[in-house]
Amino acid sequence: MSSCPRFLLVPVSFLILCVFALSSASRAQASHSEQVQIKPPLLRSIDPPAPDATANDLENRADQLRSGKLYLDALDYYRAAMAKRPNSASLLNKIGITELMMQRYREARKSFDQSIKVDRKFADAYNNRGVVLYEEKKYGSAVKEYRRAIALDSASASFFSNLGAALFAKREFEPAVVAYQRAVELDPDVFERTSRGGVQAQLPSPGDRAHYDYTVAKLYAKMGYSDRSLEYLRKALEEGYKDFNNVYKDAEFAGLRKDKRFTELMAAKPAALPE
Repeated sequence: MSSCPRFLLVPVSFLILCVFALSSASRAQASHSEQVQIKPPLLRSIDPPAPDATANDLENRADQLRSGKLYLDALDYYRAAMAKRPNSASLLNKIGITELMMQRYREARKSFDQSIKVDRKFADAYNNRGVVLYEEKKYGSAVKEYRRAIALDSASASFFSNLGAALFAKREFEPAVVAYQRAVELDPDVFERTSRGGVQAQLPSPGDRAHYDYTVAKLYAKMGYSDRSLEYLRKALEEGYKDFNNVYKDAEFAGLRKDKRFTELMAAKPAALPE
């Protein structure tokens, strides 16, 4: 018969259980590091629109909310503004942009369709409908929408940049270069900024990305923007552009070749990034 006091038997058993539980919890915690956590759904986080607010006040507040990425709240305010200013092509367009930012492509396209129905000469809505088609990889249809927008407003750098992106995605490089050149002529910073309806070229392979960077470098060099040209040349080198030696022959780089920084870049020759 054991001489160990009986009251010690319960704590010892409990201790064993605790150790086992802690060990299991540690294993579970370790396994969680290999799992993906889904982001919580979008939630409304501010007070609803005031019934006595004016349409302009509601629209301005919606613009602020959209800029702050509070998209559901922005939609509430845009729709409240629509109730006070029905059949507004501009508001419908802004609703579409917000839905586009939420990747609700079907809803966004309907909003842009409605905006165009209200105003057939509203260039922004055609451009933004093109962005939806582009995101859906319907590049030919996107090109048509961008050209419609340009026909109505030929002074928008974003329209030409978007057209170039869609043509580049179709591997129609020569017309893409023409569109990009016009975009840079209208706005030298067009590739550096994010437009409210702008897109970047969807480039499926490292070779296409390198070609894109080299093309942009050539455009900037032709227009005398040496800093930006060198930046994109470096990107093209890192992406392993296969025809990079053309930099010594292309007329667009004639002036840049005299720049000390060009010589230094060529001497350094950044290693191509792995695919």
